[in-house]
Amino acid sequence: MTTAQPWPDHLLSLDEWEALDEELVKTAELVEGVLVVSPSPGQPHQNLMWRLCAALAPQVAPDHVLVPDIDVLIDAGPPPTVRKPDVAVVRAEAYDRGGRLVPGDLLAALEILSPGSRRTDRVAKLAEYAEGGIPHYGIVDPDGPTLTEFVLVGGAYRVVTEHRGIAPLGFGATLDLAALR
Repeated sequence: MTTAQPWPDHLLSLDEWEALDEELVKTAELVEGVLVVSPSPGQPHQNLMWRLCAALAPQVAPDHVLVPDIDVLIDAGPPPTVRKPDVAVVRAEAYDRGGRLVPGDLLAALEILSPGSRRTDRVAKLAEYAEGGIPHYGIVDPDGPTLTEFVLVGGAYRVVTEHRGIAPLGFGATLDLAALR
């Protein structure tokens, strides 16, 4: 049985973040030391995440792995920031070593828009992932579905295109967006 912890009343350090109850941090991110808890993704979001992984997994290079919903230390701070991309393409050696992932371990981060995440995914995570140096970023809008693809150029993301239909992605995979319906 899990013992309830008091809600933090201060900016958290990485050590405090790691000491939090695992059930709490399953749906939490740490943003500049502030614990941000979101509801678990709804069934349509989870289904889309599963379909995205199923479509991309066979195409990921052997030296990379596709990982849904994993912690990535964006900035050690203080104050620290830990984000959870919906889907990450991670260097296999970094994933296999275990422990905390950092932006340099990722080839790409993909986020699926939901009503409560649109601004975060389009503004905050876009800036944070670029600052961290993740080479590719994609935002999937389930309403299309569409995928807006960004590539890191000179420390900032530049829009490659907004894909509809077949999406040849810059990290070597091709995604048929119709498969996400």
